[in-house]
Amino acid sequence: MTTYVVLVNWTDQGIRNVADSPKRLDAARKMLADMGGTFRDIWMTMGDYDLVAICEAPDDAIVARFALQMGKGGNVRTRTLKAFPEAAYREIISKL
Repeated sequence: MTTYVVLVNWTDQGIRNVADSPKRLDAARKMLADMGGTFRDIWMTMGDYDLVAICEAPDDAIVARFALQMGKGGNVRTRTLKAFPEAAYREIISKL
């Protein structure tokens, strides 16, 4: 599985209903699981982003579909980073 870092910000709608955020997270966790992925970790953060999630999925298309579904709900905006583990990073750099 590929690892992704998902940076999340609440929209105006999302922050107005922030008390429902844990329920939305549970629904997002189930949605990603139904697509074949998983949440490894999630943190509420201070700074430029409200939440940071580490997710795994079989491929980029699943994560793209997941992000679009999340955006359709109107509560969050996401930025997704594909993450390479150290071994892959070393292999990529060694071939330069």
